[in-house]
Amino acid sequence: MDILKPSFKQRAFPQRSRDDGRSLIKKLLIFWLLIFVQFQATAQAQERLRLATTTSTDNSGLLAVLHPPFEKQYGVKIDVIAVGTGKALKLGENGDVDVVMVHAPGAEIKFVEAGYGVERLAVMYNDFVLLGPVEDPAMATRADTITAALIGIAGHEQTFISRGDDSGTHKKEKSLWQKAGIKPAGEWYLAVGQGMGATLRIADDKQAYTLSDRGTYLAYKDKISLVITSEGDPELVNPYHVIMVNPAKRPHVKTGLARKYITFIRGEKGRDIIRNFKKFGERLFNPGAAE
Repeated sequence: MDILKPSFKQRAFPQRSRDDGRSLIKKLLIFWLLIFVQFQATAQAQERLRLATTTSTDNSGLLAVLHPPFEKQYGVKIDVIAVGTGKALKLGENGDVDVVMVHAPGAEIKFVEAGYGVERLAVMYNDFVLLGPVEDPAMATRADTITAALIGIAGHEQTFISRGDDSGTHKKEKSLWQKAGIKPAGEWYLAVGQGMGATLRIADDKQAYTLSDRGTYLAYKDKISLVITSEGDPELVNPYHVIMVNPAKRPHVKTGLARKYITFIRGEKGRDIIRNFKKFGERLFNPGAAE
């Protein structure tokens, strides 16, 4: 009967191997659990700044180079919400963000006067440009002013793509039509309700005219065939301002961090980043206040 009994090695060694394997798995699980907990704690501890800004600053690629140095210097993360100026100001009004950076002076002033924002300060500027197909059927390139160019587009009923999203660009476009004494309507005028990048692509697909900030146009220049058909008119100056949401109305606003951000983008380091940000050898934005 002894020959039917398992030997010492048959009885003991397999049991030890199973125990060692279970112990190793247990240690690995504990190790990865500790790593996960530490990662979560670090992520939660990182302070975050909420910024509502225009699609032009985001689509141009500027924020991708402007924000990392600030985030590294202060150990924070900036949550960017890129929408039209109207929506950005609404987010500020509701207290959903700490800072807004937009480009519609009239709407900005109303926002501050209503008590929703404080410390409206100039950050940078560029200009708007009228884009159109190379053939330029409306002969906009022959016009001396942006007003004359728009009158030509409407007169020839050439397709015009409007952002139609209450953005700073849309607000500027509406004011330009008003100055030209035109209420654009009909099949030739299409309001698409999109950001600047998407609007450029739609206009390019339809070989239509559209108004764009120069920064986004340069960022998309190699992706579209549209060309500048009107530029340089003083009416086309495009200033950007940064505004902190009023902590008196929205006490949860991170005023300390917001002021650090505003100081950074308007300071020497921020100005250098803005000044040196170029596409196709051209500067997209100029730091400081518009002249």
